[in-house]
Amino acid sequence: MAELALETIHRELTAFARRARASAGRMHPELSLVSYTLLGHLEESGGCRATDLAAHYALDKSTVSRQVAALERAGLIERRLDPDDHRVQVLALTATGTQILAQVTESRREAFRERLLGWAEDDLERFAAYLLRYNTAAVTAATSRPVIG
Repeated sequence: MAELALETIHRELTAFARRARASAGRMHPELSLVSYTLLGHLEESGGCRATDLAAHYALDKSTVSRQVAALERAGLIERRLDPDDHRVQVLALTATGTQILAQVTESRREAFRERLLGWAEDDLERFAAYLLRYNTAAVTAATSRPVIG
C-alpha cells in the first residue's frame, strides 16, 4: 500500500471525525455525535434493545447504557415492551426524538450539499462508492474484534 496515500487518508479521516464531533453540538446542543448515531439506528431499525446497539457498534454495554440514560432523560427515546416477548424492553424514539433527529439530519445533509457543491456527478458517485466500501470493510473487521469500552 502506498504509505503517503495511507497517511493522507488517516489525516483526512481524523479531520473529518473531529469536524463531525464539533458540528454535532452546533446542530443540536443535547445531541452528541454518538447520540445522533444511536437515534439514527433506532429509527432505521424501528427500535431495538440496548444490547443490540452495543453489539452493532462494538461498544461496551455500560457505554451504551450511559448514552441511553441521557437520551431518555432528554425525552428523545423511551422503553417499550417487545411485542414478541414482554420480558424484553425495546428502545424506541419518542415523537420529540423523531422530530429532533429529522431536524439534525436535514442540517447535516445541507452541510454536505454545501461542501460538495460543484463536484461532478461521477466524482460524487465514486466518493459514495469508496465510502460504502470502506465502511463495509470496517463493519466486517469490527465483528472480528473485541468490544470497545
